[in-house]
Amino acid sequence: MTVHAGKLDATGMRIGVVAGRFNEIVTQRLLDGAISALLRLGADEDDITVVWVPGSFEIPVAARELAEHGSVDAVVCVGAVIRGETAHFDLVAGEAARGVASIHAITGIPSGFGILTTDSVEQALDRAGGKHGNKGAEAAMAAVEMASLLRSLRRPRASTRRAAS
Repeated sequence: MTVHAGKLDATGMRIGVVAGRFNEIVTQRLLDGAISALLRLGADEDDITVVWVPGSFEIPVAARELAEHGSVDAVVCVGAVIRGETAHFDLVAGEAARGVASIHAITGIPSGFGILTTDSVEQALDRAGGKHGNKGAEAAMAAVEMASLLRSLRRPRASTRRAAS
């Protein structure tokens, strides 16, 4: 039996981080958490590319560009969509989630999902370094683990067949 599992080791990895500027008080904390986690996992600061976009709706297009043309091993997406009084929340949150998820399928590059979808700024801050941890850091860790796993799966296995005697 062969078992594959990713490792939380970003040594030698190039990572793109896409951050939505809307709700920046939250997003900056998510970005800081993601970068801190990447550095703790062994990434070199020079191998981290940060891209700011207007909001969470725009995150997928920049993340896809990084995945297809940025020579990255993984992309981490951070943003905050906070419910308001209209259906705009549902549209932005749904499209951001679909867009980030499609990056895996289209490019084969892992994309960590750190886009918060909350009912209030307080809930968002709780998840951006508050009492519920930092979802930006968690997204970075998931992206690194998946990049490590994919490296393992893509590595050619040594042949275990014996030559006929």
